[in-house]
Order: sequence, then C-alpha cells, then structure tokens
Amino acid sequence: MADTVAVWEVPLSDKIYKIEFEHGTTTGKRVIKVDGKEVVRRDWMFKLVGSEPFEVGRAKCMVVIRALSGFTYEYSLVVDGKQLDQFRERQSKILNTWIVNLLDQPTRVVLGKHLVHGPH
Repeated sequence: MADTVAVWEVPLSDKIYKIEFEHGTTTGKRVIKVDGKEVVRRDWMFKLVGSEPFEVGRAKCMVVIRALSGFTYEYSLVVDGKQLDQFRERQSKILNTWIVNLLDQPTRVVLGKHLVHGPH
C-alpha cells in the first residue's frame, strides 16, 4: 500500500516533471518517484523528519519533512536551493514557454528569454 503524501510538478527547461513522495509515518519509509520511476527508497528510518536529496535532470532537489503537531507532518520541495514556488517564479522570469500543436500532439516549447529578446 502506497503512503503517497505529496505530489509536485516541477517545470524544467526540457519538460514538466511529476515528483511523488511516500512517507510511512510508522516505519519511517521514504520513497521519491520522478515521473513514476523510483529514484530514492529508504526503509526503516528511525528519524521521521529531515530531508531527502535527489536530482531531476540537472536540478538539485530536496524533499523536506517537518513535524507540525502530534503525528502531523508538512512536506515541501526545494529545487536548486529555492522553495518550489520561488523556483517556478524564477523560471517564469528567465524562460518563455509555449504549447503548440504538432501532429495533433500538444508540444511544449521553451526558450530562454535572452534568446527571444536578444542580449541586454
């Protein structure tokens, strides 16, 4: 039985990645999946809080687990040293993204804004 507690979408220049995090709060199990593929598995962790580093493409990522109260936990994703919302905001400032229909398939096109607008 999966203990998926968080799912995030991470927009990188090549595609949008789906990150899933499983946390077994009785066993301490931690599993991270990127686009359905398991990239981290830790069974029987005695410390239920902390962080799990991993990579998505060239981006350095980390799931952070914090205890709130009792047996309630908060999960956040850090990408290249920034909280996911801050990372997304930075990406939107440096990348232009379009969805175009190619051969009846939606295709994501991403260009650095410096390429679109020229050097400053």
